[in-house]
Amino acid sequence: MENRARIGGVGKRGYFFGQNIMRIGIDARTILNPEKGDAIGAGHYTYQLIRHLLDLDQKNTYVLFFDFRVREKDVKKFTRPNTRIKFYPFSDYKKYLPGAYSELLGTATLQREGLDLVHSTSSSSRIPIGYRGKTVVTFHDLGVYAVPQCYPKLRRARDRAVSALMAKKADHIIAVSSSMKHDLEKYCAVPQDKVSVIYSGLDHRFFQEPTKSAETVLKKFDIVKNYILFLGTLEPSKNIVRLFHAFALFKEEYKKKTGKKKCDFQLVLAGKRGWLSQEYHQIAKDLGIHKDIVFTGYVIGDELVPLFRGASFFVMPSLYEGFGMTALEAFATQTPAILSNVSSLPEIAGDAARFVNPMDTKEIASAMAEFASDEAVRDAYRQKGLVQARKFDWRKTAEETLAVYRRVGGIA
Repeated sequence: MENRARIGGVGKRGYFFGQNIMRIGIDARTILNPEKGDAIGAGHYTYQLIRHLLDLDQKNTYVLFFDFRVREKDVKKFTRPNTRIKFYPFSDYKKYLPGAYSELLGTATLQREGLDLVHSTSSSSRIPIGYRGKTVVTFHDLGVYAVPQCYPKLRRARDRAVSALMAKKADHIIAVSSSMKHDLEKYCAVPQDKVSVIYSGLDHRFFQEPTKSAETVLKKFDIVKNYILFLGTLEPSKNIVRLFHAFALFKEEYKKKTGKKKCDFQLVLAGKRGWLSQEYHQIAKDLGIHKDIVFTGYVIGDELVPLFRGASFFVMPSLYEGFGMTALEAFATQTPAILSNVSSLPEIAGDAARFVNPMDTKEIASAMAEFASDEAVRDAYRQKGLVQARKFDWRKTAEETLAVYRRVGGIA
């Protein structure tokens, strides 16, 4: 390698008792982004991956790149003897710069760190075209290709362009599921040997007793009946409209199954609003189910576990999922789950969920009625789910990611 040196110098590749040492850059801007609020999705992945890499590996040097505007106290948790915190110097005024100038500054920021490789933990966090060093990119989602009708035209065009660019530029790609690897081959013509499947882990707090009581959380959201939980961004890819239709059918089927005059269930939709979500309130009214629909908005971390545990069961009728983390969160909290039989969900869930065709509202409704009326069925899925959830561990994710770094860096 061009930048070999004895390990006495900071950061350059060298030798430590016969072992090569790398200088690894990780784009951490999806964490603590002041414009996007709390870390979700790619931000959560980036946070957990970095945290476990730093616990696992004290030999290589990690250069973590953050947005310029984050607070100093927010990055202190990532401080280690082998970490360097860097900021993109132009992020404060990037929107005012011509694209080419931003590219030049971004390239220079990375180039001067003498990195052996850069890991972009999301395909939407674009590595500058002009950067010539080794790169690893994690792909979480290709929904803009698989279900294009679920995204606005501008986002679809932008995300496709960036995904294609990152897929081509990356020296190696991490796919969060085998389904994602297949999508990369299908939509971006990525060769198989360029992709490693590395599953994300699951936060241990979902296995633990909640810090907040269920009563407090349910009271906050005005949940007053038994409830079915959905968790995710409220947008077309999550199949919310068909879920509403299925819930309307479920209410009638449940009454027939149980002989009750009323259906004592609410449908709780937990998650931030996405594209077209403003229409959901009216659709619920049109279907006559609005009095039993609860929109919680974004749910903060310590409210998630009690919200899962209080639910009779979880439903996730998505049209597409790159990984399906919320299904694992349901499993870990011993919440029985009904999931779509599409994309990554059968792979991630194994036999621990009841699968349905997301296009068939009657099938979704029937599964919901079965779960609502049969405690033995729910108990069986609780046990299976807990076993499945324990297979996903962030330390294992970090170990396998580090192995990719070593291969790309040429020291495997």
